[in-house]
Amino acid sequence: MTGLDTVAFDIETTGFDVDDQLTVVGFDTDIGSRIFLNTDGQAPPSNLEARVNEELATSVSISVQQTERALLWEMSTFVESTLAQRDAKLVAYNGERWNGGFDLPFLRTRLCYHEIDWPFTGLPYIDAMDVFETRFNTSGETLTGVYEELIGSGLTRLDPFADSKEAVEAWEAENFEPLVLHNVADIRRTRSLMRLAERYCSKSDFSMKSLDPVV
Repeated sequence: MTGLDTVAFDIETTGFDVDDQLTVVGFDTDIGSRIFLNTDGQAPPSNLEARVNEELATSVSISVQQTERALLWEMSTFVESTLAQRDAKLVAYNGERWNGGFDLPFLRTRLCYHEIDWPFTGLPYIDAMDVFETRFNTSGETLTGVYEELIGSGLTRLDPFADSKEAVEAWEAENFEPLVLHNVADIRRTRSLMRLAERYCSKSDFSMKSLDPVV
């Protein structure tokens, strides 16, 4: 398991309902982050990527799309052509667990809505939340809370939002830079926690599942 590179994953959305949509999908690896941004037809600042990278030590590449459908196509191409070709595992925090989770169920629904095939074939998946609930003594369950208790405030200082509701408000106001920084902070917190867990927990403490569809 530790021989597989960790690819941390997180999404931003307009809400939790079945007809809400994706605004951001982000992936983080050891060489940098890849962000897919849905601007809903609006034009982001021409120097958005440069402004985001001013805040970071490791680079971020931003793919700007005008619609959710275009975002999903670009994301799927990236996953199939790049991530699925690596010896990697996809990791999220409350992304999909035995009793629920958010990111993968939401993404699965939106792919189905747009009739786009599931792109994660060949990638094993681990939900980091499971191991921190059972193998560490923390007072909270949120990604931010667990990160701050076990690692510190480094990446939290990067996050401009105290609440996920602010990410929706930023997207609606076409304020894309803090929205992207929030997603980058989340995917990098997730990958940092996964590295920490691999230092202190045995392989048997992690539940890895296949993301291959039946058909």
